[in-house]
Amino acid sequence: MAAAAARALTLPAVVEELLSEMAAAARDGAPIPDEHLLSLKFVFGSSAVQALDLVDRQSVTLMSSPSGRRVYQVRGSSGRTYVCLASCHYCSCPAFAFSVLRKSDSLLCKHLLAVYLSQVMRTCRQLSVSDKQLTEVLLMETTQEAP
Repeated sequence: MAAAAARALTLPAVVEELLSEMAAAARDGAPIPDEHLLSLKFVFGSSAVQALDLVDRQSVTLMSSPSGRRVYQVRGSSGRTYVCLASCHYCSCPAFAFSVLRKSDSLLCKHLLAVYLSQVMRTCRQLSVSDKQLTEVLLMETTQEAP
């Protein structure tokens, strides 16, 4: 699984193991065991519950282009859409910039965690777009971030 290999590059082993176990449960068609959900809450705090809510609301969309580029869009609880790059563990939301990058007190924001959870639970919506459309999504995101 390429996604699991990419996550393993920077996520702690305990998180990788937890996501792998959740993926195994989802493959078997069983609900995610309570102990996995409790572990998520222990590791990620309130972000885990918020990320699961985003997954339940089907807020995660994988946009893929003919060139093989893959970008996730997550509609946050505020209604704003954020761009997530799972390959390098990045989200365009302010919480990621502050809590993950600046303060280093969180591993992931709720949007990026929702991406990983939607992957393992197989609930991610799929959208095929042209390379030009994907470029426009990324360019639009950078112009929104600029002061």
